[in-house]
Amino acid sequence: MNAIDRIVGSMLPLPRAHVDTDQIMPKQFLKRVERTGYGQYLFWDWRRTADGAMNPEFVINRPEYQNAKVLVTGPNFGSGSSREHAPWGIQDWGFEAVIAPSFADIFFNNCTKVGLLPVVLTEKECAYLTELAQHKPTAEVIIDVPSQKVTADGFEADFDIDPFIKHRLLNGLDDIGITLGHADAIDTFEKKRPAYKPVLSRSS
Repeated sequence: MNAIDRIVGSMLPLPRAHVDTDQIMPKQFLKRVERTGYGQYLFWDWRRTADGAMNPEFVINRPEYQNAKVLVTGPNFGSGSSREHAPWGIQDWGFEAVIAPSFADIFFNNCTKVGLLPVVLTEKECAYLTELAQHKPTAEVIIDVPSQKVTADGFEADFDIDPFIKHRLLNGLDDIGITLGHADAIDTFEKKRPAYKPVLSRSS
């Protein structure tokens, strides 16, 4: 997992509430065994018209947003199924952070475990950033994790983050990395633990 200190880039506005994980990453694409390659399936149904052609009006298909690093969206983002593939797809597309007024709990936690930064701002703050991105697609947003600040074109807002999650993100620690951080303690415990001796039953 890559460490996150400062994210700088343009924004993609998706002002929709209650975006669920089936819309983010539809169920038919959950059969892959790798964690990569899901970006191509992101918002699969919304990106297409009824006949299956690409919808040029849907925001993620528009050329001015192709290099956006931050997704700005509505409340309760990531609701529904707990599938990990949803944050995998968002990250694989190229997004490094998602800003929303609120997130579904499991989706939020899944994001932090792969190094995709979820940032909670107020609805008013998210609306401002959404409008900024809509009217000025090249506007650059800066998300500074150490100071917990979001700035963009005169805009500034603070965001809260759990200290443990902040530590994980700043140091690029996934669950395996956290475990390996206790390697010395684990080795000491294993050396002190009595050797396993199987109990052999006597046949009658």
